[in-house]
Amino acid sequence: MSAEREVWREALGVVLATSAYGVSFGALAVASGLDVWQTCVLSLLMFTGGSQFAFVGVFAAGGVSALPSAIASATLLGVRNVAYGMRMSPIVGTTPARRAVAAHFTIDESTAVAISQRDPRLRQVGFWVTGIGIFIGWNITTLIGALVGDVLGDPKTWGLDAAAAAAFLALLWPRLKERQAIAVGVAAAVVAASLTPLIMPGLPVLVAAVVAIVVGWFNWLGRVDGSTAGSGEVDR
Repeated sequence: MSAEREVWREALGVVLATSAYGVSFGALAVASGLDVWQTCVLSLLMFTGGSQFAFVGVFAAGGVSALPSAIASATLLGVRNVAYGMRMSPIVGTTPARRAVAAHFTIDESTAVAISQRDPRLRQVGFWVTGIGIFIGWNITTLIGALVGDVLGDPKTWGLDAAAAAAFLALLWPRLKERQAIAVGVAAAVVAASLTPLIMPGLPVLVAAVVAIVVGWFNWLGRVDGSTAGSGEVDR
C-alpha cells in the first residue's frame, strides 16, 4: 500500500506542475488571436502541450494563412506520442476499448511516471492517475489562462513556461544513473537545442529522438569491458 501511495504522490506532483503550465497556454493562445472557446477545444481534443504551443506559435506569427504550417508543426511534434503508444500498449490493458481510451492520455508525463515503476500494477496506476489528472487540470487552467490572459500579462514572467519541462526533468533525473543513459540524454538535448533556432517547430524533437535511439542502440558506454568480460562485470 505504501508503494501505491508513493506512486499517487509522484503522479499528483506531476499533475500539479504540468497543469500550471496550462495557464500559460491559455494566455498565449488568446494573445495569438484565438478566442476562448477555440483555445479550450484545442486543449480538449489535441491535449499534448508541445503540439499545442507549436500550433499557437506558428499561428501567431502568420495568422490564418499560416494554418497549414501550424497544423504541420503540431503534427510533427505529436509524432513522438506514437512511440509512447507502442511502449504503453502492453501496460494500459489488453482490450481495444482500454487502449482506445488510453491513447488520449498517452503523453510525456503519463508515460514517464508509468515506466519509472517496476511493478506492472503500479505502472497502470501511474499512467492513469497522471494522464487523467493532467487532462482535467490542463483543461481547467487553459480556461483560466484564456479568461485572465490580459490580467496575467506575459506568462514567462511567472515562470509558467518552464513548469512542464521542470516536471519532466524531475522524472528523468533519477534514471540518469549510468554513463550510457547520461550520454543519450546529453546528445539528444544538444541536438534539440542546436536545431531549435534553425528549423521549423517539431523537427528538432524528432531529430533528437533519432539521435537518442542511435546512441542508445549502440550502447557505446555500457558495453562489457573485454578485460572483465570473464568476471561478468559491466563497464558503467
